[in-house]
Amino acid sequence: MKQEDYKQLPEALLQYIHYMEVVKNKSPLTVSEYASDLRLFFRFLLRSRGLADKDTPFNKIDISEIDIDFLKSITLNDAYMFLSYCRSERNNGVSSRARKAVSLKRFFRYLSVQMKLLDENPLQELESPKLKKSLPKYLTLDQSLELLSSVDGKFKERDYCIIMLFLNCGLRLSELVGLDLKSIHLDDNTMIVTGKGDKERTVYLNNTSKEALKAYLAVRPNEDIIDKNALFISRNRRRISPRAVQYIVENFIKKAGLDGRGFSVHKLRHTAATLMYQYGEVDILLIKEILGHENLSTTEIYTHVVDSQLREAVDKNPLNAGVKNKKESTASDE
Repeated sequence: MKQEDYKQLPEALLQYIHYMEVVKNKSPLTVSEYASDLRLFFRFLLRSRGLADKDTPFNKIDISEIDIDFLKSITLNDAYMFLSYCRSERNNGVSSRARKAVSLKRFFRYLSVQMKLLDENPLQELESPKLKKSLPKYLTLDQSLELLSSVDGKFKERDYCIIMLFLNCGLRLSELVGLDLKSIHLDDNTMIVTGKGDKERTVYLNNTSKEALKAYLAVRPNEDIIDKNALFISRNRRRISPRAVQYIVENFIKKAGLDGRGFSVHKLRHTAATLMYQYGEVDILLIKEILGHENLSTTEIYTHVVDSQLREAVDKNPLNAGVKNKKESTASDE
């Protein structure tokens, strides 16, 4: 949702946006997603209640006049009808509908608890669609080495450093793109990373990451740079964009013969965490701090990856093929 679109939102929603930005310190992307979800919800209600002109395209329905009386009229059934609409008419998947349910619940909790505009929260009992828990995809150690060895080309030092930081430090895409020159402290082998909610954390650089950074900094362009503070520079002399980084990673994943397996930039973050847990025997609490997770439950999924491998290894034991024990075999032969 674009910034200029906020002007067309009802007052209550604008106040909620300010609350999320200032008090909850949510990222611009999170605020935009919540605002977009709520705008869609209000447009759906106006259309379903016959309060919007039928000839007006859905994405042009004006919601700016929605007031507190309209908000008080909203029921739990309205929310479920909206989620049903998102599934049947907009083909939203489970995760998308689950996020919309969270957007609705948090907005109405804000109206009833923080602002006291509603006597009771009509969506307090709203249930989110159940998300299927799946183990994260990640590269094995050999695949990670194969990916790194595939890096070449005009910007090989930069691209190698980018992939190395993903695999060693478990950075998010936005965190890597947001790195500045001043973020890197090679004298004490640290890197200051700005994560979700503008929270800073210190990430320690191992030798391979440090050497990759040194090699890149030695060839990093210094003249005619538009964003002189940016660590990673694009061919256009600007701070490298998220899409450019995605393209770089996708290109070398393909070159390494690893395409078609669902690997992506974010899977490199999963790889870093998994390899640390598997080979480094790193405590899960430390991995939580390295990745910048707020909740330990988010990090614990990497322990389940190892559990699943152990189960698979046992299942592959050749004795699992139904070998009869000696006594049973003898008895059956008689």
